[in-house]
Amino acid sequence: MSRPPFPPFDIESATRKVRLAEDAWNSRNPEQVARAYTVDSQWRNRVEFIHGRDEIVAFLTRKW
Repeated sequence: MSRPPFPPFDIESATRKVRLAEDAWNSRNPEQVARAYTVDSQWRNRVEFIHGRDEIVAFLTRKW
């Protein structure tokens, strides 16, 4: 799945990319946030290790 904006970024497209990421986080919608990451993403939250979109959704659901 491809989503613009695509690299290389100029100031306008970089700003758009950051705003899209902020909007996803501010929505507090775990599914929407998880779609912004690759299926094999790895996160660390203190002592908890999160792998993949399903675990991201579960983590954010607990968090929010």
